Amino acid sequence: MIDLVVLAGLIVGYALVSGRVQRTSLTAPMVFVTAGLALGPAGLDVIGGPVTESTVRVLAEVTLVLVLFTDAARIELPVLRREYHFPLRLLAIGIPAAVALGAGTALLVFDDFGVWEAALLAAVLVPTDAALGASAVFDERLPVRIRQTVNVESGLNDGIALPVVLLFAAVAGTAGSGAGSAVSWVEFAAEQIGLGVLVGLVTGLLGGWLLTRVDRAGWINATYRRLAVLAIAGLAYGGAELVTGNGFIASFVAGLSFGFVARSQCPQVHEFAEREGELLAIATFAMFGAIIAGPRLADMDWRVVAYAVLSLLVVRVVAACVAMAGTKVTWTTMLFFGWFGPRGLASILFGLLVVEHAGIAVADEIMVVTSATVLLSVYAHGISAAPLARAFGQHANRYPATAPERSPVTEHHVRNRPT
Repeated sequence: MIDLVVLAGLIVGYALVSGRVQRTSLTAPMVFVTAGLALGPAGLDVIGGPVTESTVRVLAEVTLVLVLFTDAARIELPVLRREYHFPLRLLAIGIPAAVALGAGTALLVFDDFGVWEAALLAAVLVPTDAALGASAVFDERLPVRIRQTVNVESGLNDGIALPVVLLFAAVAGTAGSGAGSAVSWVEFAAEQIGLGVLVGLVTGLLGGWLLTRVDRAGWINATYRRLAVLAIAGLAYGGAELVTGNGFIASFVAGLSFGFVARSQCPQVHEFAEREGELLAIATFAMFGAIIAGPRLADMDWRVVAYAVLSLLVVRVVAACVAMAGTKVTWTTMLFFGWFGPRGLASILFGLLVVEHAGIAVADEIMVVTSATVLLSVYAHGISAAPLARAFGQHANRYPATAPERSPVTEHHVRNRPT
């Protein structure tokens, strides 16, 4: 009970000064991760005693299911295909480049990693969390196309990276245990990924269509319309797990398909993301600091720290530059996209999934590296976001009107916009 009391007290305390904090370089993830580190077993040992990593995983899973659904639902697919060349390149080219570069770096840094374990670590650290560097999507001094590129990429890459993580985990686990064959890997991909996509597609399309029809007919009130949207995300997750598919993939695909057929219902999604979703996210960051990162601080040797730094400063930046090559944007823009790839909620959960996957010999080490990278990202991106966004905004607004960075694009909804 003390954990709940302390966490609730932290949230109330932060809420009372949130407006003032918003005008500084502090971010909510920085505050709650720091509180978790200070109050957890590695610090004052006030919270975290009866709480296990399994409990944190449940919290992280619920949070990620809803974040995957809401982030995907706010993306307008027809607009994305027509106007969003930049984020599509960062996703289609940047993700494979980041996995390849990250895996190669891991093989150089860690002696006990095989090829599949190195690729798995790289995939765990691919998804980005724009909330850690919020100024990159909120600061209106930045050109709209720049802000929306960061926003859209962050909204989609966790759902796209997840099948890669699952596949590499299956291969690494099979190789580590000496069991299984290529056939078992194909079966795994078909069941987890294929069924997840199928269940998510059906749930999102059918749920969105039904909700739109009954809303137009006046059969549903505002309260239950909002609850129904959240229930669709849960239905996709549970339905996929029930048929041995992957619930996270189903939630992501359900969000995409729901947003496609029920655009008029998406304000309900936005309301959740900016209220209950934020509550779940900050609670997860606090528990991450207390239960996951804190106890692993002693295991973060120079190799772990070196990889975390290289992941943020080299792997992500080079992958972004490769993805943006040929677009005629400036090197400054490429570096901006490269830096604003913070690691957050998705990497935390992906790391926990790896820990619980049987047969991966270096699972604990992957979680240590993931924790170090997320910790570094929380502080580095939180502190640098506002000044870098301000400086780049001033620089980019001197670009000619014909510059690709200043091309007009439709604005997708931004999660957790300050008010």
